[in-house]
Amino acid sequence: MVDTAANTKTVLLVDDDEDLLVALRRVLATEGYEVRTAIDGESGLRAALDEEPGLVILDIGLPLRSGVDVARELRTRGFRAPVLMLTARSAVSDRVSGLDAGADDYLPKPFENAELLARVKALLRRAALSASAAPIRVRDITVDPLTRRVQRAGVDVELTQREYALLEYLLRNRGRIVTRQEVGDRVWKRPLDSDTNVVDVYIKYLREKLGDDKKEPLIRTVRGAGYEVVG
Repeated sequence: MVDTAANTKTVLLVDDDEDLLVALRRVLATEGYEVRTAIDGESGLRAALDEEPGLVILDIGLPLRSGVDVARELRTRGFRAPVLMLTARSAVSDRVSGLDAGADDYLPKPFENAELLARVKALLRRAALSASAAPIRVRDITVDPLTRRVQRAGVDVELTQREYALLEYLLRNRGRIVTRQEVGDRVWKRPLDSDTNVVDVYIKYLREKLGDDKKEPLIRTVRGAGYEVVG
């Protein structure tokens, strides 16, 4: 799993109005979003689960499966990204049913592009804040970003501020190799000299404090590349 913000620029549009899909794709792409589309509830559900977009914009009146059904099924399956429900209907009951099914916001048609973009940005910003505050769990390690409490197998691990920042960054990017330059930019907040071994020293500190297993290490050094958390 990569950084929590990795998919926040990917938006899935699900609507059976193909002209609207084309128009909204253009609007969102202009703002830098990567846009996927689906024209019915079944394909929209599959696309959301398979591609894990940062946001789903979902019409309530879809063929094959309604937007309300899709939203409810996504939440049942543990889909956590925000869902923005679109509808041409004005009845309060339709809005309530969409929100009860798991939608995060509601936008009636017709709407201005500026309002849609504002809703999209707000939902993605809220989701990013929520994700950054959620506990991180890898193997038997738990990190709470709010309290900065670190535990391994239920036992507290005392870390310095720098050690904690390094561990959190590595865990958030587990499954991919992060370079020393990236670590310098994100943890030390400045470029590091090419001949410094400060990152290696702090990796050693982390391994010692976490009791890292040399046979199955949590933090793996990739020679000539950087480091990788193997979760």
